[in-house]
Amino acid sequence: MPDVENKLATARTRLILDKPFLGALVLRLPMVEGDPSWCETTYSDGKTFYFNADYVDALDNDQTQFALSHEALHCALSHFYRRGHRVKHRWELACDYAVNPLLIKDGLKPTPDAQYLREFEGMTAEEIYPCLEDEDNEGERDLERKSDSSDAQDNENEENKDMSEGGSDKERQKNDASDGSGNETEEPDGSGAKGAPKPNPLSPQEQEDLSTQWQQRLAAAAQTALQNGKLEGEMARMVDFLLQPKLPWRMLLARYMTMTARDDYSYSRPSTRRGDPAVYPSLRSQETNVVVVIDTSGSISADEIQEFISEIDSIKSQVRARITLLTCDSDLNHGCPWNFEPWDEFAMDIEIRGGGGTDFKPPFNWVAEQDSYPDLLMYFTDAEGVFPETEPMYPVLWLVKGKEPVPFGQRIQLN
Repeated sequence: MPDVENKLATARTRLILDKPFLGALVLRLPMVEGDPSWCETTYSDGKTFYFNADYVDALDNDQTQFALSHEALHCALSHFYRRGHRVKHRWELACDYAVNPLLIKDGLKPTPDAQYLREFEGMTAEEIYPCLEDEDNEGERDLERKSDSSDAQDNENEENKDMSEGGSDKERQKNDASDGSGNETEEPDGSGAKGAPKPNPLSPQEQEDLSTQWQQRLAAAAQTALQNGKLEGEMARMVDFLLQPKLPWRMLLARYMTMTARDDYSYSRPSTRRGDPAVYPSLRSQETNVVVVIDTSGSISADEIQEFISEIDSIKSQVRARITLLTCDSDLNHGCPWNFEPWDEFAMDIEIRGGGGTDFKPPFNWVAEQDSYPDLLMYFTDAEGVFPETEPMYPVLWLVKGKEPVPFGQRIQLN
């Protein structure tokens, strides 16, 4: 056992030195040996890192770093909180498929039992979950219900046992004294429990509070790693994605479009026929010209496009916006542009063709050829493509599905 503890402590120290982001997260989890009856490998409930001594002993030093980072990253991503009503076994598998590629790309050596599939790289657990096999879904639910009922029955039996052993502390102390030992967790022959019992499930409020704590820890760890210049690649993009503002994209979109609406006061002299020489300011509203570009390269689904279109339609009537619609993959699609006046419904009743590569330059080149610049250009995309080399003179709003950054303009996260 001391050798295993030394191995874990050494692996944790090495992470702090080589990978300060992961090392700072691992430091937040006290290491406790779990009883082999329930802890076969490693496990974390968001509070503690539980390990099976035999399992850790069979790992080399690099794999031990992977095991520590694996559990810490599950906690930092609040996987214990994000499960919702999903099937427990499938959700845990989806979380493993989301975490392990990040660690492997970061240079860590995976454990022999690490779950990894290349096609799930860059995807979140919520995106991976529907992709997993669903054929034994009902069996998993039955197994999970049986497990929950078994845990409840064990708790009830434990309470009955406590009641039967005596209703007062004095009686329990008397029973302990008659046994000759106050510790029954381990039998003299070694057949009893050898580690910590399985932790109780977290309540919804505990999960929410713990998730908030881990978000703060994630931000602090990322800041430390960035200062040391040791946070880059896929891990850096993941952290940037998680630390973005969590305001609903519809709220941000409405706020931005309202800001670009050209409402102002007019001080023009009224007609002298009215007989009043005083000039009073009056509110006037001009038409706002907005260019909307939709990425049709194949990564955006039809339902997502329709949801985006419906949201813009509900906003444009409030701010008197004239919409010019462009669709583009590697080039502008056939039929562009489509114009919608403020009184027209902004509906997707046109045929969109695309599915090629992604080049963001054609829409900006088209705008440059027009007589005037728009008040706002909105681009609906996954941000995976070739961007213009220079920033345009008008405001650009990127509504991004995914984790990719943009070189200029305002970025709003969709998913």
